[in-house]
Amino acid sequence: MAYKSLLTVLTDKDLAGTALDHLVALTEKQDGHAEALCLGVDRSQTGYYYAGANAMILQETITRAQSEAKELLQIAESTLGKTDLRWSAEEGVVQLPDIGRHVAYVARFADLVVLPQPYGPDRGAELEPVVEAALFEGRAPVLIVPEKATPVPAPERIVVAWNESREALAAIRAAMPFLVAAKSVRICVIDPPEHGPERSDPGGMLSQMLARQGVNCEIDVLSKTLPRVSDVLLRHVTDTDAQMLVMGAYGHSRFREAILGGATRNMLEQAPVQVLMAH
Repeated sequence: MAYKSLLTVLTDKDLAGTALDHLVALTEKQDGHAEALCLGVDRSQTGYYYAGANAMILQETITRAQSEAKELLQIAESTLGKTDLRWSAEEGVVQLPDIGRHVAYVARFADLVVLPQPYGPDRGAELEPVVEAALFEGRAPVLIVPEKATPVPAPERIVVAWNESREALAAIRAAMPFLVAAKSVRICVIDPPEHGPERSDPGGMLSQMLARQGVNCEIDVLSKTLPRVSDVLLRHVTDTDAQMLVMGAYGHSRFREAILGGATRNMLEQAPVQVLMAH
């Protein structure tokens, strides 16, 4: 059981190094194939140009996007070319509103998509739709890696966020290669419902399923002692010195997460370790 097709999508040269470093480390560990999709993003919104704008403005934005794509391709080829991996890299130019379609088409054939954190200082508007396209349209598990973090291709300590949801279970199934190889997996249950199907044994069925796969797991039932569930998870990750967090993505609608916030958005922005998500 391994990830044989690993993909990263590069749209920002300042974040490309982190994503490529993790991609290389993971591909080496999994003995897989690394693929880099290098996209120059045309951020022009033609319908909103001021009166009198001409085709030269449109051509300038396309030319800039083409230049960005070529620069990203050079970075990818330089990094991957120094390895003994099986790899490929390609470039393309996309318009911002249409970026999801192109990412999803490639992501759906990947076993794992490695992406940088989409939120934070100086992050482009295209990073969030790239993550969402891989998760929703591509139906691929996504590994979000913190900026400048040291790659950990075989995490020994993993925290699994469990809330009985189908999203959480999808993430756990997708993370099985990591879970089986880890020395310690902690199933984290926060304020389990008093009348739910697992009220008498929170996380019990999940731990049984994982144990049958050879996963060494324990169950941690925690109280929501902080304002947000994500805060409790982050503290638990730190307290257990975990190297990876596995969780379901977007249990609520993306609109609600964007406007009101949610565990997914908070983790995408604040997690100090790599986060594997699936929907």
